[in-house]
Formats: sequence, C-alpha cells, structure tokens
Amino acid sequence: MPPDAVNLLARQSGPASLSERTLGKAHEVLSGRKYAWRNVLAFAGPAVVVSVAYIDPGNFATNIEAGARHGYALLWVALLASLMAMLFQALSAKLGIVTGYNLAELCRMHFSRGTVLGLWAVSEISAMATDLAEFVGAAIALALLMHLPLLVGMAATAVMVFAILPLQRRGFRPFELIIAAFIAIVSLAYLAELLIVPADWGQAAFHAVIPQIDGHDALILAAGMVGATVMPHTLYLHSGLTQRRVLPRTDAERRRLVSFSNREAVVALAFAGLVNLAMVITAAAAFHPNEASIADLESAYRTLGPLLGYGAAVIFLISLLAAGISSSVVGTLAGQMIMQGFLKRPIPLWLRRLITTLPAFSVVLAGVDATRALVLSQVVLSLALPFPMFALLRLSCRQDVMGDFASRPVIRRTAMAAAVLVSGLNAVVVVSWLFGPPA
Repeated sequence: MPPDAVNLLARQSGPASLSERTLGKAHEVLSGRKYAWRNVLAFAGPAVVVSVAYIDPGNFATNIEAGARHGYALLWVALLASLMAMLFQALSAKLGIVTGYNLAELCRMHFSRGTVLGLWAVSEISAMATDLAEFVGAAIALALLMHLPLLVGMAATAVMVFAILPLQRRGFRPFELIIAAFIAIVSLAYLAELLIVPADWGQAAFHAVIPQIDGHDALILAAGMVGATVMPHTLYLHSGLTQRRVLPRTDAERRRLVSFSNREAVVALAFAGLVNLAMVITAAAAFHPNEASIADLESAYRTLGPLLGYGAAVIFLISLLAAGISSSVVGTLAGQMIMQGFLKRPIPLWLRRLITTLPAFSVVLAGVDATRALVLSQVVLSLALPFPMFALLRLSCRQDVMGDFASRPVIRRTAMAAAVLVSGLNAVVVVSWLFGPPA
C-alpha cells in the first residue's frame, strides 16, 4: 500500500488513532512549538522499517559463512557496507521528503523509456532474490524449531506474513512498531549470543578497520555481504516511506524534517550494523577456532548446540525466524511500491506476495540447497545494487528535481565513490566467474 493510502487510512481511523497522534507530535516539533524528546520520537519509523532488511536471513547466511571460513577477517566489509547504507538510505529518505515521490516514480518521470524498463527489470530480479533469502530463511528456522519438513515451514511462514501485512491498514505507526518489535528480538538474541560465545575482541577490533581479502572465496563472500547489507529494494522503499508520512508546510520545516530523517537513518542503520558485526563475531568465535564445517544454516544450528549449549542454538533459530518474517513483510511492501511506481498502476498486495513467493517454492522443489541459494541470492543483490545507487545519486543531485535540497559536492563525491567501489567489486566477481579464480 502506498504511503498516501496509509496516511489516508490513519486519518479515517479517528482522532485518537496512534498514527494521528504521532503526526500531531511531529508537526508540533516542526513548527517549533514543542521540542521534547518524546515528540522527537514521532520522526522515528521509516529508517527502523528499512533497517530490518539489513539483518535478514541473507545477512545470517553470508555473515555466518564469512565468520566460519575466515574468522574475523571480513568484519571490515560488514562495517563498510553499513556506512554506505547510512549514506544512501539518507539520500533516499530525503528524496521522498523533498519531492513527495518515491524513487521508482521519479525514475519513470525523469529517465528515458529504455532506462526505466532496464531499472524495473533489475529491480524485479533483486526483489525476487531478496524474498528468496527472507522467505526461505524464516522457513528453515520454523522447520527446525517445530521439527517440520521445509515445505511445511514455508507454507506456515507464508501464512504468518499474510497475517501481519494487514496491520498497515491501521495506519503507519502500528506497522512501524511491530517491525521494531521484531528487530528487538533479533538484537536481544545476538546480544545473548555475544555473552555466551568466547570472542576475541582484540582481533575483532583489528579486522573491523583493516581491509583484508584472502582469496577468491573471500571475494565472493565480500560481494555477498555487501549485497545482503546495502539492498536494492530498500533504496526504493525508504523514499516511499517518507514521501507523505509527515507533510512539511514550508522549506524551513522541510529542512528540519530532513535533519531528523538523517539522524534516524544513522542511528537505525548503525544499530543494524552492530547486529551484522555480532553475527560475524559469533560465527568466528564459535565455528572458526573449532574448524567446524558450516555448509548451511541447519548445520550452524546443529553445531551451536554441542559447542555453546542448546539454549544458544534455540536463540539462533528464534532470531532467524524473527528476521525472516519481518524482512519478508517489508520486502513485499517494497516490491509492491517498486511495481506500482514503474507501472503507474495499483498492484494488489496479495498479487505482489504471490509473485515473490513462487521463486522461493520453486528453488526448494527443484532440490537446490537452501542456504547456498541464500548466499548466491545476496551476490545477485550486489550485482543489481549499482543500478538503483546511480539512479538515486543522479536524481538527488539534480536541481530540477531537488531544488535547493540537491546534494552538496562532498556528499555527491562520497556517494559516487561508494557506487564505483561496489561496481568495481562486482566487476571483479563477474570476471572471476567467467574466467575462473586466479591461480
């Protein structure tokens, strides 16, 4: 459901609705009447919803594999990807606030037909790859927790996702709060894991800031970690969540709203980045010293029990399930927003859910290893990522689109460097796949 429809429903639900009270507090702060911390929290929400995509099962798969195979060596990739995410999500949020349109709509309005078709095709592929990771990851967790066949776990996951999606009809705030609750579950679970696991904090601190790529396998994993963290669909989603959530009345209010949005993006994505770092640290400390062979998420669960106790293994599955369900809900909304923006026509939410669910079922029915499909889906996301990155960068710098809010040169250069870095990493991966790893 597009943000304007969400707000309309919020306004129709009565003056006492949670969403309307949130809007009222936000406008009080923007107008300068009440600048209290309690009211400032009214601006928190869009980046929180987006951040769930940064701790989804794709992150679990790539981060666990990175930690198990390479120890702490790839921590810097998780940190760098989180920093890039903050920058591009802030640009996406600002695009929605300033223009009142989301990224997909602006691409359709300002780019050529061929460019728009290409961006839409890449976006649909990335949305399917995203939902594959989220949906299958949640199904694996549910199947292991309840001792169910994987296909039954997938069916149960689909039912839970469909049950949560109607919450948005009650306005944007209840939906934001339920997603925040899922994030809290994942975060608390990994805090518990860090308290259990014997981590080497000195090595973790060193490798978080010192770049190191040890061979072809590490390069592929690095690309997957970037794709799992800076996700293409979130660049579209964030602009849609902010485009009509709070409507500023003057440029002064708009600047203030952009400032609050930037702060929220930094805090929410820094929090998600810490969870990603915790995933790698946990895997490095638990699996790498023991030379445990972690071929998939199921083996990670079964190995955690003997190493750290049954409680640690159950905590791992609960966090995976929470991450999978919440990110699948958010991914469905992003996919609907992308399709509606490019096609300029409403798309039923059930149809969007069906489009992104079928590939996941097809992969499992075809007998493809689920976790390997998860990791490769993240590499697909990394390959697709430069397209929305460059589109967002181009639009956020245009005076005819952003007016006085166009990105400053320092932001433009930093974002361009990040996009070029991701493109260069992708080029190395593609060449490696085509001609084989270096001798």
